[in-house]
Amino acid sequence: MATLIKDTNFNMRINKQKKMDLEALYASLGMTLPEAVNIFFEKSLLDGGIPFDVRLPRYNRETEEAMRETRDILAGKIETKSYHSARELFDDLDHEEC
Repeated sequence: MATLIKDTNFNMRINKQKKMDLEALYASLGMTLPEAVNIFFEKSLLDGGIPFDVRLPRYNRETEEAMRETRDILAGKIETKSYHSARELFDDLDHEEC
């Protein structure tokens, strides 16, 4: 098999922590980050596209509602209680009306 000469550079920016995490992951697999990227590119060429499904996640209605509620809490649209201890939380739950 003929070896292709690597005659050009490809640069990209990535979050520093993500880069370190990826380097550690690929090192545990015995390769460098550039080797892993080259494998991805080669597999893309073989498959004629991205070598895995790319789609938006679909969740059931209950999960969608929980995620919406979480976003609203984080945005300050929903007021939440806070507790000083787990005991305080459980006591409140025990006295909560169903």
